[in-house]
Amino acid sequence: MGLRIKNLSFLQCLQLLLCLSLEVHLSRGSDTILPGQSLSGNQTLASPDGSFELGFFRPGNSQRHYIGIWYKNLPNQTVVWVANREHPVTDPSISALKLSEDGNLVLLNQSGDEIWSTNSTEKVSNSTIAMLLDNGNFVVREASLPSGVIWQSFDYPTDTWLPGGKLGYNKLAREKQFLTSWRNPQNPAPSLFSLGVEQNGTSHLLLWNGSETYWTSGVWTGKIFSLVPEIQLNFYVTNMTYVSNENESYFTYASAIPSAFTRFMIDSGGQLRQFVWRKGFNKWALFWTRPTQQCEVYAFCGAFSVCNQQKEPLCNCLQGFEPKSQEDWESEDHTDGCVKKTPSCNSEGKDTFLLMRNIRLPVNSESLAAESIEECKLACLNNCSCNAFAYDNGCLIWKRDLFNLQQLSPVEEIGREFHLRIATSELTETKHKGKKKTTLIVVVTLAAFFTSSILVLLMMWRRRSANANEQIEDSLVLFKYKELRNMTKNFSEKLGEGGFGSVYKGSLPNSTPIAVKQLRSLQQGEKQFYAEVKTIGMIQHINLVRLRGLCAEDSERFLVYDYMPNGSLDSHLFQKTGKTLEWKIRFLVAVGTAKGLAYLHEECRDCIIHCDVKPENILLDAEFNPKVADLGLAKILGRDFSRVLTTMRGTRGYLAPEWLSGEAVTPKADVFSYGMLLCEIISGRRNSDYLDIGLEDYFPFMLANSINKGVDVLTLVDKKLEGNANVEEVSRACKVACWCIQDDEKDRPTMKQVFQILEGVSDAGTPGVPRFLQQLAETRPETIFYSED
Repeated sequence: MGLRIKNLSFLQCLQLLLCLSLEVHLSRGSDTILPGQSLSGNQTLASPDGSFELGFFRPGNSQRHYIGIWYKNLPNQTVVWVANREHPVTDPSISALKLSEDGNLVLLNQSGDEIWSTNSTEKVSNSTIAMLLDNGNFVVREASLPSGVIWQSFDYPTDTWLPGGKLGYNKLAREKQFLTSWRNPQNPAPSLFSLGVEQNGTSHLLLWNGSETYWTSGVWTGKIFSLVPEIQLNFYVTNMTYVSNENESYFTYASAIPSAFTRFMIDSGGQLRQFVWRKGFNKWALFWTRPTQQCEVYAFCGAFSVCNQQKEPLCNCLQGFEPKSQEDWESEDHTDGCVKKTPSCNSEGKDTFLLMRNIRLPVNSESLAAESIEECKLACLNNCSCNAFAYDNGCLIWKRDLFNLQQLSPVEEIGREFHLRIATSELTETKHKGKKKTTLIVVVTLAAFFTSSILVLLMMWRRRSANANEQIEDSLVLFKYKELRNMTKNFSEKLGEGGFGSVYKGSLPNSTPIAVKQLRSLQQGEKQFYAEVKTIGMIQHINLVRLRGLCAEDSERFLVYDYMPNGSLDSHLFQKTGKTLEWKIRFLVAVGTAKGLAYLHEECRDCIIHCDVKPENILLDAEFNPKVADLGLAKILGRDFSRVLTTMRGTRGYLAPEWLSGEAVTPKADVFSYGMLLCEIISGRRNSDYLDIGLEDYFPFMLANSINKGVDVLTLVDKKLEGNANVEEVSRACKVACWCIQDDEKDRPTMKQVFQILEGVSDAGTPGVPRFLQQLAETRPETIFYSED
């Protein structure tokens, strides 16, 4: 063997040493693959600055392996690009990613078969290299020419759009650059949801199956997308740019904060999300989402299923149907939807129709001439391809697979009756199950009755009281007037009085304190009564006052709420004597109030605009946690914000400019009111108190000018605090307040962005002085605001 070694040429020995050293170097995280070299097993590439890493990975609990790119130093692996999405390998130790002599990257599986390649047709020399860059882009280029890129992963994104990446169209290759979601967190194979740029346009579109648009950004104006104006307030994105030339057209963007990571991705549920990670974070923070509701994603639950935003799980197969793939369904992959349990088509008693109420009807219906619902039903029953019908000012039938059914709440006016075709045996089986269940309930009830008779006798007085209350609207209790009179000791302890009536303190039979609101007039009270019952009664949030029940007897109208022992915010902010509300609590109130309003605007099924945000409507519990109260002026809007609210009024000093001009009122009107409220939280005084004295002491004007002049923000804080406040929190609060009261609603942040800025998740630049404040110097101050009737 020694003779054989001596016979090796010097060049061969050098090549052998280079290969051996390369294998060690790759295992330590090189950033480059040279021609003829490969990457296997646990070997990885790392970008020069250590931000990204490339190698084999295994998603979740899957036993399949893929070549991918992820953030290198984050605690939870976050994959941003996958090469072999549809062709995993089972053993990465004997599989290899190789840079071939012709300049192509190829992935060989354990059998040596080529399962993925860059497929570059460009003729190159043997001097190419593959390199992972600091921005997460994996490129094949000429070794001596950094700009000579032959292939790059940024031209072939998977589900993630990184800063510097492209979304658009390669005119030379005639290829679209778009995002496609994973099938599920365990499987990166392409799903049916995608994000791309409109062909021959500039709008970003979310598509199902490449054809059905379920969200659009609107056209690019050069600064913003017409339907995503909030991008101007996206503090993690800068230089959003549209490039169009003879070779390509695409969008790209840069990260505004070098020390932070940000990324857009289309998740397996079809929602477009922006995440951020900053120093000190222990997980990704969700910054922005579209669509905001999961059930707004077209066909999220697949065929023959229904999506219900109010319940978990969101997706359920229609009655008589079952998941096509139970394994996929359990992994939250609903792509394949559901199939009939009993395939049949017969008009002679084997098929029937199941009535489903409050349904958002699916698309792709066909119209039939029918004079009645029975005629429509018979027409569908006699057609084997008819899967469902609806009779709503005419006969509609559905012949193809049913997609995008949504179960709506009873208060939503767009819900319709939907008749689903199922096998009669399925409906009969359901009835039998119902009868068995009813029999069991009766037996158990009788047993419980005899067992509890003694207890009932002992607790008769409680039973009488409880028996008088009726559950309505799920969690709400219908009280009798006599009960409320007893609970409030004949309405003897008044807590306060507002525009719609008085509030009294009371106690439930179990001694739980409550606040009972008596509506002042029947005409005005009924409007607020039904508005609040339909809104507050359906929502639950830690920063919203809980509505327990109501009373409606004759002309009497009452609402029963949880009692807040620390009263309203104004009683603490504006008192001249007593304990001063410390800054820590004020900041807690500011953040909590923003979260409560954000929930009303974005998390409820229908957007709820409060319309009367002021200190009197911010209540404080025993720990001074804020609860937004009195949705008396709120109206439920659909998510189409083009509806105009023209009949409502608010309170002097808190109204947005659009109230004066008669423009459409959107959630941004609440943002303006919140900004005025935040000014009062900072200053500890009412904005309107000094308005008539002079502009110099009008706090919103002082605040806006001070921020633009770089004045020490602690000089703006309530003098009673004697400077005891967190400077960073005060600075963020001051900027947020000024952003919120901008004249143009497009310049105001959303309430979600407000609490993200306050909590330090987002940054806020320096806002300009609102025009209406500048006008105060030229006109009488009192003319800028409404006065109450």
